[in-house]
Amino acid sequence: MADHRLQRGGGEGMSGVPVRGGGEGSSRGSVRGSGQGAGPVPVVLAGARGHGRWHVANIRRLERAGLVRFAGVCDPVPLTEDEAGGELPEQSADLGALLDSTGARAAVICTPIPTHTDLALTAARRGVHLLLEKPPAPSYAEFRRMADGVAEAGVACQIGFQSLGSHAVPAVRALLAEGAIGEVTGIGGAGAWVRDEAYFRRAPWSGRRRLNGADVIDGALTNPLAHAVATALALGGTARAEDVTGIETELSHANDIEADDTSCVRISTARGHRVTVAATLCAERAGEPYVLVHGDSGRITFWYKQDRVLLQRGGHGPEEYQYGRTDLLENLVGHLATGAPLLVPPDETGAFMRVVEAIRRAPDPEPLPEAAWRRMADENRRVVPGIDGLVAAAADTLSLYSELGAPWAPRTEHPLNEVSTR
Repeated sequence: MADHRLQRGGGEGMSGVPVRGGGEGSSRGSVRGSGQGAGPVPVVLAGARGHGRWHVANIRRLERAGLVRFAGVCDPVPLTEDEAGGELPEQSADLGALLDSTGARAAVICTPIPTHTDLALTAARRGVHLLLEKPPAPSYAEFRRMADGVAEAGVACQIGFQSLGSHAVPAVRALLAEGAIGEVTGIGGAGAWVRDEAYFRRAPWSGRRRLNGADVIDGALTNPLAHAVATALALGGTARAEDVTGIETELSHANDIEADDTSCVRISTARGHRVTVAATLCAERAGEPYVLVHGDSGRITFWYKQDRVLLQRGGHGPEEYQYGRTDLLENLVGHLATGAPLLVPPDETGAFMRVVEAIRRAPDPEPLPEAAWRRMADENRRVVPGIDGLVAAAADTLSLYSELGAPWAPRTEHPLNEVSTR
């Protein structure tokens, strides 16, 4: 019998590491959009600390609304009533056993990146529908194994890019379709965040590219600022794997880690425009991340965490809009009840996973020379002077750091004209 238990080792956004992958389980025969079963949907959460705390609160919110029932928690360390936000649900470190005993119809997977595929398949083989946190997998091969397995099991799977639940996304697409800014010439993304040195020690996998022989790829573009990449691709209509034709990367780090904390990527698309996203966790000041759509007669800026849009175009004054957002778990529940379309099914994150794969296959990120960064002792973090401006300039000009004159930037001599998935 396969062991689906979790052992301690989680951190921000992910809390637990499976001992072994998922077994076949016993499918309960749930069918996508069937609406079967009256009453609240029983939900199990795997990984309840770090970002998992947000999921605890969200599940409780939907429980109060009568949409779900908090059926169980899978975490290596049991929750207290205070952590669980109320009466304790059933708890176990064995996800498969917990799904069986609770009769869960849906599972939220918020565990370390390398565990996503096996835990998702553990649920799918039991007919349990999924909300799988981003990034969905550490490699394109693992992503395909997950997505193909979920499809074969006939269950619904939502990938946790919450920004794609924003009502601003279809609104911006509609503006582009009606030619509000003319022909789209490119899309930029900018994320200038700060993280202290403790952030990179929050779990064994933090800031790692690999751990114990397994891919992790916990870099700025693939995890904390992954939404900037996924949202930029989605707004440009290049969300699927086949929409990507080439990728250039510049990966570096100021912190003492394996992965990148200051990086940029430029993606060539089948639509003929470029998508450039620049990110850092070593900003001088924390800023709101955004996506910038360039047109030949205007531009649209989307601050995706705020659901806020600014339209600027010739012959008009600036127009600002504020939008609402559909919660992705709520959308999954609605999908099960009525067949409403999922907002972020796996195939709509295929282009993002091509970027993850390109970063995985790229040379290891280069450490920045000591002259390129300074340590802010009072905040226990490292800062790259001037990086805030470079991040903004990259989104504005669709240039890489090296093209903007950053003396420390690694040079990409030969852009990747084809994107490997092996």
